[in-house]
Amino acid sequence: MDDDIQVDASREPVHFTQATLVYAGPYLHEHDSPVHTHSFVEIAFVASGAGIHHSLAGRHDLHTGDVVLLRPGVWHGYENCGPLEVYNCCFSSELLRRELAWAREDPLLGYLLWTALYSAPGRGVLTASLDPSALDECMTHLRALAVLRHQPISQHRADIAGRLSLLLGHLGRAVASTHGVRPHEGAATHPAVGRVLRMLESDVTRRWTLAELAAEMHLTPGHLVRVFKATTGLPPMAYLAQLRAEHAAVFARRFRAYYGLSATTYRKRFATGAAHLHPTVATSGPLGDAAP
Repeated sequence: MDDDIQVDASREPVHFTQATLVYAGPYLHEHDSPVHTHSFVEIAFVASGAGIHHSLAGRHDLHTGDVVLLRPGVWHGYENCGPLEVYNCCFSSELLRRELAWAREDPLLGYLLWTALYSAPGRGVLTASLDPSALDECMTHLRALAVLRHQPISQHRADIAGRLSLLLGHLGRAVASTHGVRPHEGAATHPAVGRVLRMLESDVTRRWTLAELAAEMHLTPGHLVRVFKATTGLPPMAYLAQLRAEHAAVFARRFRAYYGLSATTYRKRFATGAAHLHPTVATSGPLGDAAP
């Protein structure tokens, strides 16, 4: 990240909570929006107006029909909004590993949500332009998701996942067209990729090694890297690092929501307080020799 970029990591919308499966809703940017990060996947559809989107990928003009997709942890902001109306769609990366796990093996959605989004050139940001009819179709699904947000998830989980899948299908076709990519219909994901993904996602804190993963799959490390990168856009260990970063972002958001301050501030505040404790107090209790 550029040294002069100040990122606000505390800006988490109150509407996206741990219990939220998918959020969709409009937002009007009448002024600049400082760069910030989120702990979830975010898709911004430009409904009207104009502005500039600022991210690690650079500054890009936005107009009606433009779409920006960002993976968790990527910083971005809006400038020169005149004004700019966007319709946001947000969902957690956990949803990709549960309800939308099948999308990995779909050529179009696999490219949209993994290969292109995690590849180095995009730096976690994808852009596309929708023609008026495609934008109308997407807006229909976005409005439906906005209504479903107020319904019990236990009764409408399938409806939410279905609407989101339809939305992603439209977006996937637009991204493929914008970037001149034609995902091969007959391309099959190597079975080892799915197994490695499940292994990494089930235990992100384990000290995995490439040699260990390759041995589990009965492949050479080089072969595993090639087939894994062809599907996800990243080698296995780089994917694991990104996965850990996303988990850390989720933890940070939940920590702030529960305690009202960041984990770093919490640690500094209480470490400072502990440093001023009398030695006999600091060593008392079940972890020390002195009695309480």
